[in-house]
Amino acid sequence: MQEIMIPMMVEVPVYDLDPEDYDHLITEDDEPVDNIPSEKQQRLLTESLYSSLAETDRKFLVCSNVGIFALLKGSPVVPDVLLSMDVEVHEDWWAKAHRTYYIWEYGKSPDVAIEIVSNKVGDELGGKLKKYARMKVGHYVVYDPTHQLSAETLTIFHLDGLTYRRDEARYFPDVKLGLTLWEGEYEGIHTTWLRWVDELGNLIATGREGKEQERAAKEQERAAKEEERAAKEAALQRTAKLEALLRQLGQDPNQV
Repeated sequence: MQEIMIPMMVEVPVYDLDPEDYDHLITEDDEPVDNIPSEKQQRLLTESLYSSLAETDRKFLVCSNVGIFALLKGSPVVPDVLLSMDVEVHEDWWAKAHRTYYIWEYGKSPDVAIEIVSNKVGDELGGKLKKYARMKVGHYVVYDPTHQLSAETLTIFHLDGLTYRRDEARYFPDVKLGLTLWEGEYEGIHTTWLRWVDELGNLIATGREGKEQERAAKEQERAAKEEERAAKEAALQRTAKLEALLRQLGQDPNQV
């Protein structure tokens, strides 16, 4: 197990800011930022949570390519996917003061930041790792499907006090979710995907998978009812045959 010591960022509370205080911040630059595989992978990680967990009592925010600001005058870090539990998006989300992830507004850092590596220029295991640690992001995940940075496909860091620990644990108890590598088809592409799982290791279903599971459950229920009906019908037929045989033998079936 590898320990990485990171000097932590000094937290400066920011309260009662005017809209003008946000004018200098660049929350979006309108630049194309990703390739097709990364975009689909990001959507799989965000869409599945909203499809399967949106009706739960626990609020959350999961999104892709949204900047995280730790300081009003600092620069953001933009993960491919961020997940933050127990938070809600502001109703006026188009206002610049609310349309990105300001740690002081949400009252906490994101719980998980995921980087999907497609080249060697992102510095995911260097500068970005240190930035996430200073921001106190609880779990930092580097998914490197083409092994641009190392021989490891999936590298996970867990924040432990002032220390980022790299280990094999893929389940995050505080989030009640984990990650796994899954080979299968998503949006017509069969490959290995990074997927969310629950505490038992079950995949968090996409919207399509959820509908298919619902249809399968209904079909199973229908088949079970049909089997029950057929069994009752067979039992009635056996009873009728027995009664007919008893009558042929001169016995009253009701007296037997």
